[in-house]
Amino acid sequence: MIVVTGATGNVGRPLVEALAAIGEQVTAVSRRPGGAELPEGVRHHQADLADPGSLRPALDGADALFLLFAGELPIGEQLVRELLETAGSAGVRRVVVLSSQAAGSRPQAMSHAPLRALEEAVRASGLDWTVLRPGGFGSNAFAWAGSVRTRRTVAAPFGDVGLPVVDPADIAEVAAATLRGRGHAGRTYELTGPAPVSPRQQAQTIGDALGEPVRFTELSREQARAEMLRFMPEPVADGTLDILGEPTAAEQRVSPDVERVLGRPPRAFTDWAMRNIAAFR
Repeated sequence: MIVVTGATGNVGRPLVEALAAIGEQVTAVSRRPGGAELPEGVRHHQADLADPGSLRPALDGADALFLLFAGELPIGEQLVRELLETAGSAGVRRVVVLSSQAAGSRPQAMSHAPLRALEEAVRASGLDWTVLRPGGFGSNAFAWAGSVRTRRTVAAPFGDVGLPVVDPADIAEVAAATLRGRGHAGRTYELTGPAPVSPRQQAQTIGDALGEPVRFTELSREQARAEMLRFMPEPVADGTLDILGEPTAAEQRVSPDVERVLGRPPRAFTDWAMRNIAAFR
């Protein structure tokens, strides 16, 4: 059995669906109650990763764990160790953890220190581990859905800086492969899309999918920062803006790892926009 934490999010949901579709026994873990939207046969368990003991019942009979921390949940080294010890004592032998590309591309950035601590704890756990480091998510474009629906506009900083954003469905498929297959233990995979795409190009792609023009407005860094501080801590906002505005060569590079694991190229942002265009109508 495979336990998937963060099972209702942009990565967890398609991961649960992919595993269920190939006949795996899956327990979907989320902080919210319910589970009516889960695929048939998937068991739901309500737990809060801030309380490792609440996860313990979900782990009975499991041999693999997908570990995803929600953005608002503080990641402490002691907490991660307790979670991994709980998993190991329950019989879990394989853990796949969702980290971030920036944990490697910005090794000195304090904004990503919790993710580096998470990776270190996983590597020291004694379990078979795999670390997934995705770049920016294509699904971050959902933040523009309201303005596109009401005004056919997108506002973002650094309009012409391109990054190879990754489709969350690709992250989910890579996670499914590493949870089930051999040869992934001790590996760190960097996950990107097939080509850099700028915010201005993303807005045009959404407009093309709608069949209507979408106007792009470039925000200053200060304007974007003020918006971000409404829903994220100051160090995270500043770290995110550093990546968006002044990406390193590593952050602009297209990684071969999605194709290496899945045997096909990663999906383009165009594919993501077409599948999710209903959110922008």
